[in-house]
Amino acid sequence: MLSAIDCLPGCRLAEPGEFTRRAFENGKIDLAQAEARADLVDAETEAQRRQALRQISGALSSLYGEWRSKLIEATSLAEAAIDFNDEADVANVAFERARDLAAELRPAIATHLNDGNRGEILRDGFRVVLAGAPNVGKSSLLNSLARRDAAIVSEEAGTTRDVIEVRLDLEGLPVVISDTAGVREAQGPVEREGVRRTLARARDAELIIWLSDVTAPKADPPQEIVERGEDVLHVENKIDLVAANTVSNGRLAISAKTGAGIDELSKRLAQLASLRIGDFESPPITQARYREHLSTCLEALDTFLASAPNDIELRAEDLRRATHALGRITGRVDVEDLLDQVFSRFCIGK
Repeated sequence: MLSAIDCLPGCRLAEPGEFTRRAFENGKIDLAQAEARADLVDAETEAQRRQALRQISGALSSLYGEWRSKLIEATSLAEAAIDFNDEADVANVAFERARDLAAELRPAIATHLNDGNRGEILRDGFRVVLAGAPNVGKSSLLNSLARRDAAIVSEEAGTTRDVIEVRLDLEGLPVVISDTAGVREAQGPVEREGVRRTLARARDAELIIWLSDVTAPKADPPQEIVERGEDVLHVENKIDLVAANTVSNGRLAISAKTGAGIDELSKRLAQLASLRIGDFESPPITQARYREHLSTCLEALDTFLASAPNDIELRAEDLRRATHALGRITGRVDVEDLLDQVFSRFCIGK
């Protein structure tokens, strides 16, 4: 059928994201709403779907649009102060009003940025790293959580050399579990690289599960993991091999082999992910580029507020820079260099 249609004059296959791009270019949606459609296509869990739909509805765009309107007003006042520079009273009143608007807007943007990356975590997944000494059952736990054989399990210590990831849907939240090499004094260059990757992945994770073998002497986590504090969850494995009172108080006890305690661990992971992601009373930042442009906007506002008003032309430029940065999120200014990157994420025709 596609071959027959392709023979018709003027007919061709749609390019990736073409329909959404046309909607954007014709002013039906803005760039943030367009990117939310790609997020909806990629959504794997109910929470991801809700976040994408909320952004499609314009919740984030409305917030940024309101801020941009205030910045445009402040910019116009600063430029009015330049135009009426020969009338000191008029210029001073206009400039002070611009300062008031900027001072009112600055804490709102700062609070929005200081959100713990909750929107990006929901979009990309709550990252959990399984770490511990060799042969404590990390790969078995990964398989048990995934309910399939995602990793090779062997009694030989050091079987896992590279990071293995599994994406889970826990109570509607996306959780990415990473199985890593056992942490110990490396026996060779390959194992040394595996340990290095384990610690690097742990630094970037939202949560580290430090797994112990309840039948073996306790292995203390390295300092890099200890420093993460509350981001480390201690779990003891192989409780099927010992008496119940052997498990340390306050630690989750599981058996990756029999499945004992796995449901409780899954619920704990979902709870911790929910706490980190939050309740979304206000629309969250969902893209790294939004965060970059918001940081640029905040930096420009800080410069405007901290600098003396003597060089009023430079202060007006600070406000223009802040307005420009905010407008780039929704596509109100100079977005041609962003379009290919944004729409290439779509499958054909969406």
